[in-house]
Amino acid sequence: MSGCCGQDAKFEGVSEDYKRRLWIIIAINAVMFFVEMGAGRLAQSQALQADALDFLGDALTYGISLAVIGASIQARTNAALFKGISLLAVGVWVFGSTIYRLFYSGVPEADIMGWIGFLALVANLVSVMLLVKYKDGDANVRSVWLCSRNDAIGNVAVMLAALGVWGTATMWPDLLVAFIMAALFLSSAYQILRQALEERRAETAHCHIDSN
Repeated sequence: MSGCCGQDAKFEGVSEDYKRRLWIIIAINAVMFFVEMGAGRLAQSQALQADALDFLGDALTYGISLAVIGASIQARTNAALFKGISLLAVGVWVFGSTIYRLFYSGVPEADIMGWIGFLALVANLVSVMLLVKYKDGDANVRSVWLCSRNDAIGNVAVMLAALGVWGTATMWPDLLVAFIMAALFLSSAYQILRQALEERRAETAHCHIDSN
């Protein structure tokens, strides 16, 4: 769907193949949220719980992405803004809760972290492969790709944290990875919000010129 002035637009997700892939990824993320959150609590791993929360956020925001495919640019940028703000909130929560765990935390279970991290990595690599064909697009489509990419990076980091916890017998590798993931969430939130606002400004400017 092009803008009101008929200018060329980026891929907006209007594809049955893209929608099918999103449904598969939503199911993967929903299942992995429950698996990873339970394992994170069992292992006392802040990194695992942060990654689990990201799975939940992705499942919800992918649903929003599906809902606004083919809608007006106003609706699509609103969805992207919501997702950006959600990622910002997740980043702030992970950062704050990790600070808390600096003072109230035991040593995580490295073996649980490693196995669950590997399982989550496989799940996210499947998601990334499903989405790589559609990684470039409008703010709504781009946000979906960034979320999936973050997940894969986060899972590699969790596995490295598990190795670090095992090697040092301390909580520091787990907390370090949680801080890194918080920074990744905040960076992605900035990218999504910036692109959504730029697309909205560009659409408003084009339509204003056309009306004159």
